[in-house]
Amino acid sequence: MNQSSPGTGLYNAAADLLGRNLEAGRGERIAVIDGAGPTTYAELDARANRFANALAGLGLEMEQRVVLCLHDTVDFPACFLGAIKAGVVPVPVNTRLTERDYDFILGDSRARALVVSENLLGAFAPHLDDHPLLDHVIVSGGDGGGHARLADLTDGAAETFQVAPTKADDMCFWLYTSGTTGMPKGAVHLHGHLLRTADLYAIPTLGLSEDDVVFSAAKLFFAYGLGNAMTFPFAVGATAVLLEGPPMPDAIIGILKAHKPTVFYGVPTLFAMLLANDALPAAGDHALRLCVSAGEALPGDLLARWRDAVGTDILDGLGSTEMLHIFLTNRQGDVRPNCSGKPVPGYELRIVDDAGRPVAEGELGNLHVAGPTSAIMYWNQRDKSRETFLGPWTVTGDKYSVDTEGYYIYGGRSDDMLKVGGIYVSPFEVEGALIEHAAVLEAAVVGHPDSDDLIKPKAFVVLQDGQEGTEALADELRQFVRDSLADYKYPRWIEFVDELPKTATGKIQRFKLRQAG
Repeated sequence: MNQSSPGTGLYNAAADLLGRNLEAGRGERIAVIDGAGPTTYAELDARANRFANALAGLGLEMEQRVVLCLHDTVDFPACFLGAIKAGVVPVPVNTRLTERDYDFILGDSRARALVVSENLLGAFAPHLDDHPLLDHVIVSGGDGGGHARLADLTDGAAETFQVAPTKADDMCFWLYTSGTTGMPKGAVHLHGHLLRTADLYAIPTLGLSEDDVVFSAAKLFFAYGLGNAMTFPFAVGATAVLLEGPPMPDAIIGILKAHKPTVFYGVPTLFAMLLANDALPAAGDHALRLCVSAGEALPGDLLARWRDAVGTDILDGLGSTEMLHIFLTNRQGDVRPNCSGKPVPGYELRIVDDAGRPVAEGELGNLHVAGPTSAIMYWNQRDKSRETFLGPWTVTGDKYSVDTEGYYIYGGRSDDMLKVGGIYVSPFEVEGALIEHAAVLEAAVVGHPDSDDLIKPKAFVVLQDGQEGTEALADELRQFVRDSLADYKYPRWIEFVDELPKTATGKIQRFKLRQAG
């Protein structure tokens, strides 16, 4: 049976995503450009097949997991799609996590294999022996560090592969998202989800075609980046430019000039950083026809300044790991500042109060979304799954209101989670790191706007008796957190206080701290 059509009994997302380009005669078109150069669709399909054969040769079976901790190079789509072809479940993870995070994910996912970029192996090495189910460690790079090298496993493998007999509703891949307690949650997605994001959002909203060159500052391990730089371009035969290193303004501007992308995906923090860079190409000096923002609400001032400087619109949208990509968005020709736009066709939204009752027009409430790309659960977290996935509805954790014309206005997070540069940060995790310092008695972390009105962590700290709240100590605490958590989680501001506001039961009242600024 045809394995690349979701309307049949058998369906494989990777066979669809790559096979459609070969069948359309686009095999020699460039699929990916990374630091090593271009890779055509035919070459990428062959690489994915070689990795699928390598996994089969190692004895991995359908539905077993392989964790991918890879930088944005051609190895990422080759391994991700190759695993899916083999029926193995790829679990891409953030390359900026800590040893503790990786230790948890390897155990929670029960991964049988790990594929890791050479310079990231060090964060796994101390605990690899603690995972009895982890049979294989595969290193992408020149030095395997005593483990198998990806190139050695795949170079001699066959370039054809009999795709595993998967179905559209089979488990396909997982994406880990942070929890309110700081522990990651594995959102389980199905084979039928990937292409639906392209069909419902990317193609009709962005108008993507094979003539586009796309660049995403958000990395492939994010749901946002996975769609931007893999699913969307591959769905239409476009070209994706990949940046292996961090998405710093100079590197991004270099890509805008060298590779002339027509669509750029970013987050508000990054758009602000680019506007502050004198080398940002002005209107007429680039090939951009459209930009997209997600991850956190886009301030209207940033939108206006970007239009003036670059000459293109930014389509602000709302998506989530649980829904895989954007389900609420502004549209070309209908861009409103300080507004998330309207629902993507194929998705249904509702705004309810804390009791689940619909709120009145214009009233702030909790946003729920229903659509065909929702994760089916959080792996091994039944209680949290029951709280988030309510029949057809998924709880977004965002507060919204809707105006008389049907436009959705962002009102903040429903809980205390922060979004920093488009990435969730748990205040509890940062607080836990702070209070490990000998000088700290208590700590509370809230979101605070920076000069561009973008949210960053701010810490209120109560010190132990005899300690003095100096700027030197504040610097020491910031570095202390950076040494123990992922770098983006550290508090940008530290304010020393005598006590924290609390309820009668001892819970910290963070809303009072937010109001205090």
